[in-house]
Amino acid sequence: MNIINIEHIAKIYEVGLEKVHALSDVSLRIDKNEYVAIMGPSGSGKSTLMNMLGCLDTPTSGIYDFKGESVSTMSDNDLARIRNREIGFVFQTFNLLPRSDALHNVELPLVYAGMPYTERRERARQALIDVGLEERITHKPNELSGGQRQRVAVARALVTQPAIILADEPTGNLDSKTGEEIMGLFHELHQKGNTIILVTHEEYIAEHALRIIRLRDGLVEKDERVESRHTPNVKFAAE
Repeated sequence: MNIINIEHIAKIYEVGLEKVHALSDVSLRIDKNEYVAIMGPSGSGKSTLMNMLGCLDTPTSGIYDFKGESVSTMSDNDLARIRNREIGFVFQTFNLLPRSDALHNVELPLVYAGMPYTERRERARQALIDVGLEERITHKPNELSGGQRQRVAVARALVTQPAIILADEPTGNLDSKTGEEIMGLFHELHQKGNTIILVTHEEYIAEHALRIIRLRDGLVEKDERVESRHTPNVKFAAE
């Protein structure tokens, strides 16, 4: 099943009198249950493409269809609906509320969606169990390790049962061992049927994916399907 279909999209920013072509002519398709890494050097357009895929920005020209809907022509309210219900975001900096416990941080997207209290609390609790944090549900971010905080962020991304998980440098603030644990979690989520799009500049992180899209100067330089070079250990310690 096709989830994302992009045809000849371009993104041009005006900086003073200068026009910056962040994306020039990008076309790609991403199907359900794919595990994709998007790579590229600074200035390649990967952050711009991530913003497009996450409906955080719209293209200057071209076509973007998300599950058959035209993103290019959506209103701000429609884009907000897609972001809240269909896309689970995982950020490098976790983006957790410091004064809220793990359970409340995870349930926030469901609060915005208007889900009843009992249902959303149960859904959030299950998402935390799914990422191995059943014993940390009442802990606040400052009571968790970096890896545990990122797992809370992953649980928050999962709680709406989104069409895709979009992860931006998800191991950027973690040591290598903890980073491998988080990549192990993504491996497990993919095995369960989740569609994952990973944006990274680290080759060894991209090697966990099954398809690597390389950008350069706003264009797709290479798009290849690969065999993952890693079979991560997905068992988590209580820490």
